Amino acid sequence: MCKGLAALPHSCLERAKEIKIKLGILLQKPESAIDLVIPYNEKPEKPAKTQKPSLDEALQWRDSLDKLLQNNYGLASFKSFLKSEFSEENLEFWMACEDYKKIKSPVKMAETAKNIYEEFIQVEAPKEVNIDHFTKEITVKNLVQPSPSSFDVAQNRIHALMEKDSLPRFVRSEFYQEFIK
Repeated sequence: MCKGLAALPHSCLERAKEIKIKLGILLQKPESAIDLVIPYNEKPEKPAKTQKPSLDEALQWRDSLDKLLQNNYGLASFKSFLKSEFSEENLEFWMACEDYKKIKSPVKMAETAKNIYEEFIQVEAPKEVNIDHFTKEITVKNLVQPSPSSFDVAQNRIHALMEKDSLPRFVRSEFYQEFIK
């Protein structure tokens, strides 16, 4: 057990240094604009070669953000709506997290985690999402050893925010109304 600085066993000191180095790497500012490029692919604006949703499907979106996000037409329309309100960062973060969960390579996962953190989580990030301090703290701790679930708490908070705030505004918008005409 690690007690007091002078009494720290060698393994505790090594572990503390390792954590400090990993956090330092994670929290580094990008050195060039190239570092700001997000390595994951954005979804196309307009769905290609997919069937337009039925009225029943579109009506289900009012009550289920998940059903909306699973439908290519719904997702594209929701994204266009959010862009029109200059509030697409929440959806982009959610989508980045979904792509991140699919990564198998630990090296690629660590690299992508750093990019997502710098783009959406860190203070003054270019597309900073609105999450509380506690959620940011948990996320940073999770990123010491990146795993597919590193962003789960933050992603769930953003999902809840979109469900409570963005979805009702979308349902009232002309973007949605064209689906239920």
